Amino acid sequence: MENRRRFVTALGLAAAAPLAPAADAAPACKSALKPVKARIGHEMQGVLTDKAAAYLARFGVDGVGCAAQMADPTRVYATVEELKRARDLCERHKLTMDIAECALPTQNVDQQEHPAINLGEGPQRDRDIEGFQTHIRNVAAAGIPCIKYALNLLGAMRSGTVQGRGDALYTVWKLADAPKDFPLTKAGVVPGDMFWERITYFLERVVPVAAEYKVKLALHPHDPGVPPSGYRGIQRVLGTVEGVKRFVAIHENPYHGLNFCQGTMSEMLQDPGKDIFDVIRYFGSRKKIFNVHFRNIRGKRDDFVETFPDEGDVDFVKAVKVYREVGYDGLLMPDHAPRFKDNPNGPNESYAFDFGYIRALLQAEAHII
Repeated sequence: MENRRRFVTALGLAAAAPLAPAADAAPACKSALKPVKARIGHEMQGVLTDKAAAYLARFGVDGVGCAAQMADPTRVYATVEELKRARDLCERHKLTMDIAECALPTQNVDQQEHPAINLGEGPQRDRDIEGFQTHIRNVAAAGIPCIKYALNLLGAMRSGTVQGRGDALYTVWKLADAPKDFPLTKAGVVPGDMFWERITYFLERVVPVAAEYKVKLALHPHDPGVPPSGYRGIQRVLGTVEGVKRFVAIHENPYHGLNFCQGTMSEMLQDPGKDIFDVIRYFGSRKKIFNVHFRNIRGKRDDFVETFPDEGDVDFVKAVKVYREVGYDGLLMPDHAPRFKDNPNGPNESYAFDFGYIRALLQAEAHII
């Protein structure tokens, strides 16, 4: 009986006493994980104002992509002083200006103010490329690390809207419903080989300047992809994962990479809920992801709906884990937020939801050890 008492007492003491780790032991679960480096961002697609900056600061946004207010909008480049004013406005609201916009937008070529680079129109193309080179140098002088741009002829196309949850409206791309009789753009017929020639011509002239001045060039892929035969006479060569892989391999350089629109890349896949993570790993492990548009979809290539981030086919919790896995240290930006019929402020209400959702994901992931 006495022996039994001693045994039970010893068990109790053992349970109460902390376990002493071995001298050389290290917390295995911590050592295998990289810290969460991604931050919350937002893209203005234009000039940032004090009112907009205050709105972003209110919801905990860290970094911004925006354009400088240019005294002469006919210029392809912003001056150093114009860029510094944009950066200073950000910093007054405790935001960082991580990305400068430029004269190569994602919009349709018929609406672009400086289309010569995309149209391959020399000698104006060469003059605009010189202007872009000046923009790179000025961005560097203003202390801004990245430029976002697109090489785009068709813009971001959608075929309509559908009712989302509550009173939200979601945009849709359904190739089967897209108009078949749209006229050609001013670009005319652009086969793939011609598009690649224009892309290569541009990269060969701007990537060396970006490398010299240490400014990252982040390209937005084509949204959405279209059939190999093209749409409105244009083959969208940056509308497939293989096409984007080919793009980053042209003139290989650490300053040549992507504005990785996760929504756009998901739209290229037949099973985005399964396949997008390996796509993130491919570009992320090669350090080609300079910025992320953190957008979700429901559906697949040629037939998808843009949703709130928590209800699409892509698991955003898993996506954050993969960005952590590849050591991504840039911004996660909401993109193409749903709108509402009776909301005169556009998608700002949706963006507020997105900012909180991304903040929660990052904070939760930071505590997983």
